[in-house]
Amino acid sequence: MPLGVHDVTDATVAGPNEQYCPGCGKIISRQAVACPNCGEPLKTRPADASDKSRLVALLLCWFLGVFGAHRFYVGKIGTGVLQLVTLGAFGIWTLIDLIVILVGSFTDKQGKKLIVWLD
Repeated sequence: MPLGVHDVTDATVAGPNEQYCPGCGKIISRQAVACPNCGEPLKTRPADASDKSRLVALLLCWFLGVFGAHRFYVGKIGTGVLQLVTLGAFGIWTLIDLIVILVGSFTDKQGKKLIVWLD
């Protein structure tokens, strides 16, 4: 059979714990880090991980933390406004947030941790 042509009788659908490999198109496990067929590395992210970048949050906290920019970035608008009004509780709250981001315990509005540095 020519490359790229698939037999309709051979068609299978990926289940809830499966995904298609972007390299070869075969069905593989969602937990796979790389395709066992072609070796293509897969971009995977734990289910409890935020889609926000930890590096962006860290830089926002470092440069604009007293204004709550990092909290606005992760969707925590209420505490962002509170930091803006109190200038990061005079810098102490900002310093605590900076440490929490560095150790990987900072969460977004949905409670998901910011663990991915770059996307």
